Amino acid sequence: MPKDKSIKKVLMIGSGPIVIGQAAEFDYAGAQACRVLRDEGIDTVLVNSNPATIMTDKNLADEIYLEPLTEKTVERIIEKERPDGLLAGLGGQTGLTLAMKLTRSGVLEKYGVRLLGTDIDGIERPRTGRCSGTP
Repeated sequence: MPKDKSIKKVLMIGSGPIVIGQAAEFDYAGAQACRVLRDEGIDTVLVNSNPATIMTDKNLADEIYLEPLTEKTVERIIEKERPDGLLAGLGGQTGLTLAMKLTRSGVLEKYGVRLLGTDIDGIERPRTGRCSGTP
């Protein structure tokens, strides 16, 4: 897929506190995404409530917010930073839930932020409990 040159700045939602056995994969995936975005010349803004995550390394994101992962907080950051896109899927359920709230409340539309990756319909689609390739 070719690079979308209209995307200059991306806000990434982290997964928040890491519980042993949970969310470490989101931290790793988010760190890798930050590296790739920066390598592509895209400014990265990260919001995460967990200071003990690799994603909050100052070498990974251009701007880092250690803030509560709430709709109000993320809206304030969007208003200040004016990202072109939002990557929520790398924050696990926390990021996806926030993306749904920001979409439903009109925040993303208000600030012209595109939800990148899985769209809102995909996030809201009920799980069937089966893999798509299972007969």
